[in-house]
Amino acid sequence: MSSAELNEFVEKVRERSDIVSVVSRYVQLNLKGGKYWACCPFHDEKTASFSVTPDKGLFYCFGCHEGGNLFNFISKIENISYFDAVKLQAERVGVPLPSRKKTPRELEQENEEKILRKIVEQAKNFYRDFLIETAEGETGRKYLNSRGITIDVIEKFQLGYAPNSWESLAKNFLRRGFTEKQLVSAGLVSERKGSGVYDRMRGRVIIPIADIFGHVVGFGGRILNSEDEKNSPKYLNSPETILFNKRNLLFGLDKAHDSISKKNCAIVVEGYMDAISLVSAGVENVVATLGTSFTVEHAKLILRYARKIIFCYDSDDAGQKATVRALPIVREAGAEVFVITVPDGKDPDDFIRKHGKKDFDKLIKNALGLVEYRMNFVLKTTEHSTLGGKIDALRKILPVVVNVKSSTRRSEYSKKISRELVLDESVVLQEWQKFSNQSADEVSKLPQKKFQVKTPAKNKFDSAKIAAGEVILRMAWHECDLLGYVLSLVPKEVFPKVHREIIDYLEKCFAEDRRPNDVTAAAELSETANTELSRIILSGSDSPRDNELSAFEDSVKTLRLAYMKEVYARKLRETENYIDSGNPEYAKLFRESLKLKNEMDELRFAI
Repeated sequence: MSSAELNEFVEKVRERSDIVSVVSRYVQLNLKGGKYWACCPFHDEKTASFSVTPDKGLFYCFGCHEGGNLFNFISKIENISYFDAVKLQAERVGVPLPSRKKTPRELEQENEEKILRKIVEQAKNFYRDFLIETAEGETGRKYLNSRGITIDVIEKFQLGYAPNSWESLAKNFLRRGFTEKQLVSAGLVSERKGSGVYDRMRGRVIIPIADIFGHVVGFGGRILNSEDEKNSPKYLNSPETILFNKRNLLFGLDKAHDSISKKNCAIVVEGYMDAISLVSAGVENVVATLGTSFTVEHAKLILRYARKIIFCYDSDDAGQKATVRALPIVREAGAEVFVITVPDGKDPDDFIRKHGKKDFDKLIKNALGLVEYRMNFVLKTTEHSTLGGKIDALRKILPVVVNVKSSTRRSEYSKKISRELVLDESVVLQEWQKFSNQSADEVSKLPQKKFQVKTPAKNKFDSAKIAAGEVILRMAWHECDLLGYVLSLVPKEVFPKVHREIIDYLEKCFAEDRRPNDVTAAAELSETANTELSRIILSGSDSPRDNELSAFEDSVKTLRLAYMKEVYARKLRETENYIDSGNPEYAKLFRESLKLKNEMDELRFAI
């Protein structure tokens, strides 16, 4: 794909997109003074400082200084590259990717993936039809009915049933023209020793598993006969394939992401039957892991839609340990973490079928924060009747409370810990301090690569010069040819480094006879420069043209004066070297300095 084709594609996607609609998928925007405002999704805040200006197609946060166009926003909020953000938005608005000549290997891989998608889609229909339309499917229908799963939910999740036969699906799909190798690659059959294949899923309720776009990529199977559980796992997933990777998939997210976004909260359960039961009862913002530990990739998927994640794993030891393992992953990813502890040792499915949505909503409301849950878990799972046991429990609690910033909350936690462990509070505070010092020492030895809030580049340049430079860049954004006039009076070095990068971009646009826009700016500027340019553009007032020109002229004079001051100071230092030498260079430098001084006085009077 040529750069011209790429630019045309990106521009077409932008033309069909509305930045307000895009951002509204993730945050609640409110119109005020011609701009839309919200609390920033990129940092914690209580007062809205995140703005979207639709007529300019840009966003900017005056708190953390993130900014850019709609593709920059998607890239940041989705944790994907800029071009992947363009492709994602293209799919949303129905703009096809421009074609290019692909290598034979790429064509082969693309064809293989198309075939596998076709196979799993037809397999979904095969299992669903078997559940709904056959006599043998009655086994599956009775089981689902016993779980309170209605026909509407069956249709919503496209549930099915696998015949209790070794080769039903295999024979059916071989007759359709698919090969054994393709069925194995799709994860639907396994190879026999020697030759031939057999169905992986047999006598199970089938749950199709889809990616975020709703494309089926694999299946889960729930065994129905408790006797069979002695010889086979209760739940069985498709094996890893080109399409199916459990670390990057969350069951139900394709259906739940709108509800998760609206409620700014996702409930994570362990199994798809838990998720289906909760959805059946009216809890829609729920997703499930697929028999694997919660991963960083899972956290990133959810954080596209919500900052708050509530874990609702089984109440047994395995479920609680899985919760404990997941919590630091989510916290490090930047989410607000809460935990529901289902009473009576039940799992979410059991609880909601017995007590209903109203009582489950109470569990959500009373969900424990990360610190409280960790404290309760340690106190419940450690023997702390002896002094050694108390200190051991204390040291398991400290890693999650040591990062609490609020002095009031630290005081509350220290009191609670001392009360629960029957320890003097001074002992708790002593160990707390010891752990804090140890943590700080360990962190100082690690490579530092933590997130830092970005601020507009100001370094050694004073505020007047910065403000003047911003006015000039804002004007040059609309009329690039003005830069020639500015740079004839002041060199680029007068501008800070980030502004020089923007000037280079604007000069390139002028030289190539093209208008600068947010798409090419995002593609050609560094992230820092693009964010700074967005801030500059959005910080401008909607003042009349005459006022804009007046501000521009004053800004040029301000930078010219600053430049001349630097040159004048340099000339004076050079002149001092010749004062007593009788060198004719002295007179020359003196005249130049005097000329600069007179021009500076005139500029001061003019500003």
